[in-house]
Amino acid sequence: MPYTTSKTDVEILRKAGVSEADVRHCLKVAEKALEIAARTAVEIDHELVGRGALFHDIGKAKTREMDHGRVGAEIGRELGLPAEITDIMEKHSRGGLSESEALELNLPGRDYTLRRLEERIVIYADRLVDIIMDGIVELRDEREAEERFEEILKTIPKYGKNPLTLARYLGYHREIQGLMNK
Repeated sequence: MPYTTSKTDVEILRKAGVSEADVRHCLKVAEKALEIAARTAVEIDHELVGRGALFHDIGKAKTREMDHGRVGAEIGRELGLPAEITDIMEKHSRGGLSESEALELNLPGRDYTLRRLEERIVIYADRLVDIIMDGIVELRDEREAEERFEEILKTIPKYGKNPLTLARYLGYHREIQGLMNK
């Protein structure tokens, strides 16, 4: 049976102080991540994808800065969330930073590389949802975000961020699209 987000988890977001706009974003990312996971032709931990996506921005309850992932992971650990989920929360910013990139952004110096496919699906879904919700593509045609992903990231700096981040996002896009049942 496929995984669906639980009302209990959504209430955890609200009790942590996540704004309703951010709760809606997290729900949309979870929905998109689970839809992508269901379209892949490999074995995936759907609960990890769904819960990791749902909780990825819980740190925005306390800060909207670059370290919201680190703050979110701390909140997640206090809540007793599994390490696999807090890892997604901590590492999702900019698609998984190298240690040197983290230091440049004043984050703790460690490797934030996304090692699990589930982590990469969550960050891919997060970027797609940003593109969709910002109106770059028509809401009724969400697949357009996937079809135009490379073009959008290469031409709108807000989404590609910088050359290293852009390369990571494009790599995730190509990897995940390659795993999908067409």
